Amino acid sequence: MNLKYMDMAIEEAKKAFSCGEIPVGCVIVYKNEVIATGYNIKEKEKCVTKHAEIIAVEKASKVLDNWRLDDCDVYVTLEPCPMCASALKQARVNHIYCGLSNSDSNNFKIISEILKKDKNNKEVFITNNLAVEKVNSLMKEFFVNRRNS
Repeated sequence: MNLKYMDMAIEEAKKAFSCGEIPVGCVIVYKNEVIATGYNIKEKEKCVTKHAEIIAVEKASKVLDNWRLDDCDVYVTLEPCPMCASALKQARVNHIYCGLSNSDSNNFKIISEILKKDKNNKEVFITNNLAVEKVNSLMKEFFVNRRNS
């Protein structure tokens, strides 16, 4: 784990924020090298799958020329939703590092089940709350601005 990658994910989240998107950013690292980044563009693209993690997975797959992202670690500002957790497991990443847990406590229970080892895929490890103050501050500012608009 290297928190400089979390800081990079936060910079990606700020890009989403500046576009009026929920500020979630993602960085994918392979052998200590950033190979992909992404941030939410769901509103801009009017597409439910345009989450930061999905965008970063698509980019990383192109870089590695493989849908299998073995030996990759993911740094994301907010704990993944079930859709993104499933995609990350299917991509076979090693570890997901999250800046902040999801405010829905059921989310962690759901994604923990998704990330468990099964017949086809290894377990994906997850670590939460690595940048709580920074990410929480960004989220609060976003939602305050949204309510005041």
